[in-house]
Amino acid sequence: MFEYTKTVLNKVSFDPTLFCKELQKALQRLLPYEIEELKIYIKSLILQNPELNQCLILLKE
Repeated sequence: MFEYTKTVLNKVSFDPTLFCKELQKALQRLLPYEIEELKIYIKSLILQNPELNQCLILLKE
């Protein structure tokens, strides 16, 4: 499920609104350790797409 989530998030990374919606879905269905890995992945994705920075609030660090 984690790899699928990464694929989906990568495909919607062009649209911050859609990205945030998919991120919310992912946070509901992933296991706690997968969410930690997802945070790392999201941070690297934001380096490539700074406009996604607004979605960091969903990760609640």
